[in-house]
Amino acid sequence: MLLDNLVVQARENNIPIMQAASLAYLKKIITEEKVKTILEIGTGIGYSTINMALEDDNIKIISVERDQKRYQMACDNVTKIGLEDRVQLILGDAKEVSLAEKFDLILIDAAKSSNKIFFEHFAKNLNPNGLIVTDNVNFYGLLNEKITNRNLKQLVNKIKKYRIFLEEKKDFTTTFVDVGDGLSISKRSDE
Repeated sequence: MLLDNLVVQARENNIPIMQAASLAYLKKIITEEKVKTILEIGTGIGYSTINMALEDDNIKIISVERDQKRYQMACDNVTKIGLEDRVQLILGDAKEVSLAEKFDLILIDAAKSSNKIFFEHFAKNLNPNGLIVTDNVNFYGLLNEKITNRNLKQLVNKIKKYRIFLEEKKDFTTTFVDVGDGLSISKRSDE
């Protein structure tokens, strides 16, 4: 099946995709919350995009990817499975993308160092009772490890600060789920 081929394609091209446990949990959320509109930040090759779209024939997704090669691969994969009428892919830096649409779910799965920027930039696009889900918030278990590599240390510190940002954010309530590489699920507190 195409989904199995996507896993191989990701591995061969060294492109990260959502871990199976995280994706299964996300799909459960989509079903339970009756999600119909999704904004995805970080398309990659379209693996999670396609998986989410296949959860319900009424789901519409806009997904943003800044890497030209990954974007083209995602376009090809979405077309191969016949989802181009429900999935809109945008080539661009999500920090610079402006959307008027509102979404039931926003998935942040892009440059981890920019999670906070993405959250703040797109929170206005969240429907009432919508959810913002962020992948990789445990960052391979490195958050509590002593790291000597300078670049990795900076990235881990940004992820730690993002978690603190979510915990302290008064207008959202965030739950952290230790599944896969960790998910955060944020919902407006005033809803």
